[in-house]
Amino acid sequence: MIKVDDVERSIIKKFKKEIWRKFTKAINEYEMIQDGDRIAVCISGGKDSMLMAKLFQELERHGKKNFELVFLVMNPGYNEANYRLILENARLLQVPVTVFSSEIFDIVADEGDSPCYLCARMRRGYLYSKAKELGCNKIALGHHFDDVIETIVMGMLYGAQIQTMMPKLHSTNFEGMELIRPLYLVREDDIIRWMNYNGLKFIRCACRFTENLAKGETEKGSKRFEVKQLIKELKKTNPYIEMNIFRSMENVNLSTVIAYKKDGVKHHFLEEYDRN
Repeated sequence: MIKVDDVERSIIKKFKKEIWRKFTKAINEYEMIQDGDRIAVCISGGKDSMLMAKLFQELERHGKKNFELVFLVMNPGYNEANYRLILENARLLQVPVTVFSSEIFDIVADEGDSPCYLCARMRRGYLYSKAKELGCNKIALGHHFDDVIETIVMGMLYGAQIQTMMPKLHSTNFEGMELIRPLYLVREDDIIRWMNYNGLKFIRCACRFTENLAKGETEKGSKRFEVKQLIKELKKTNPYIEMNIFRSMENVNLSTVIAYKKDGVKHHFLEEYDRN
């Protein structure tokens, strides 16, 4: 029998170093929360966002910040079993969710082999809009450390660009709104260990596209899966590979970069080359 008290205790006791401290470190280091914030904690129903919800509840109990929380669940067209599991987990973990619906899965269903990019953009837009309607000035998403480094490598290998998933962003389409990623420093393996330790079961990405994949090859065939496997292989010979990828975004030397973009404007090293 799963008890919410045990789940909550595990966060600040057994997983204090791996999860709780990294969660609070990210919030403090990247200044994610200010007094007076009203934050929409966006819950997809997966392990990452449900853990994030519990972490925010612990922060609200023990933290010093003056902020408010709204736990926001969007139903973009989940099948009945997945939708029911999300609501059951919310009740089990005593997360008071606010639920609203959209038709995103229907809209992106005919977008070729991989509608994920469009789906993600649309989901974010709906979440921003609903959060603003509820008086929030921030949305919190459950992207973790592994998502960050995989995004860096994917950008280089498949996008011909160097960029990262930022810990926080101002919205360009919703004035006064901001996105934060409080699990930015938390490792996925530690989230999985927390889930298994407590005997919890969450949905995976539950769109129709990935449901079809799950019937055959699970995640195989996706670029993110390929990059995840590549990093895993590189780690066999260099145990620091993941942190090195992450730190590379903090150690960019513009003097050794051929060109870079800032605010949409491209700058070339030749612009400054003969001025020294």
